[in-house]
Amino acid sequence: MTGSYSRSASDSFTIIDARYVGGRVGADLRLLHNLYGEPAVDSIEKFAEEVAILLDLGFLDTVDYGFRDTSTNAWKFRLRYKATAGGQLTDSRPGSFPDPVDLTGYSFHSFLTYSSAFGLLTSNEQAGIKKTLPISRTTGTAPSALAGTTTTGHGYARNGAGVSRDVYVAH
Repeated sequence: MTGSYSRSASDSFTIIDARYVGGRVGADLRLLHNLYGEPAVDSIEKFAEEVAILLDLGFLDTVDYGFRDTSTNAWKFRLRYKATAGGQLTDSRPGSFPDPVDLTGYSFHSFLTYSSAFGLLTSNEQAGIKKTLPISRTTGTAPSALAGTTTTGHGYARNGAGVSRDVYVAH
């Protein structure tokens, strides 16, 4: 699944605004850590800053954090953040997860997709952007989310851009 959003250079969204949004994502990840022991505390700020940088540049499409079955590459529990601009922006309080899920035997995983604007960059430009990010990602296949429940309607935004969040729990 790919998508994109755009905003004009005259918009007032700045890296400060992007860090505000990234901080809200980080708050969700800290709650995830408190509930399930992952992600590692030292990686949470890196994930939040990655969101901020890519959101500020317009290069974030989606980023997922959650727990998956490594043998089937299927999510058991996933938080998905999708970059949004204008329109249906919300700025919710972090948290509001569904009831705790038994994640015994599932491993923490994160998967990111870049916006179509990122795809328009040359490979050297893409590599340059990736070098500035605090997370080093490898190419992979997105975990599936086939049979479960998705809860939407939560998001974080400031000055015209942000992320919408959905929570997926497998049956």
